[in-house]
Amino acid sequence: MPLDTTLQLLARARGLSAADIATAIPRAGVATVSAWLRGDKMPGKEQLDALARAFGVPAGALLAELASTLDPARTQGEHDLLGAYRALTTRQQGALLEVARSMAGTQSAKPRRRSK
Repeated sequence: MPLDTTLQLLARARGLSAADIATAIPRAGVATVSAWLRGDKMPGKEQLDALARAFGVPAGALLAELASTLDPARTQGEHDLLGAYRALTTRQQGALLEVARSMAGTQSAKPRRRSK
C-alpha cells in the first residue's frame, strides 16, 4: 500500500493526529505531516526513521510499497494489474490467480483432485 495510506492507518490505529505526529518528527510541522498523510509529499530518510520510531514499526515496513514501485523491470501493466488485484476480495484473488496460471500454462499452488 502507498506510504500515505500506511501512515493514515497507523495514525488512526494509534489515535494520533497530524499535530501529534509532528511533535515526534524532527523539522516537520503539522502542514508537512498533513502533506505526507495526503500523499502530496514524501518524508526524507531522517523523517522516515522518526516516523517508524513514533509508530513502533520498522522503517522498511513504511517503504515496502515504494520499493516495489521502483523495480525497473516492472511494467506499467504490472503495476495496474497489482492495483486491480489488491482491490479484489480474497476469493476473487484466488480465482484470478487460477485463471492467470492456466493462461500462463503453470501449475496451481494447490494440487488438484483427479477424477476417477
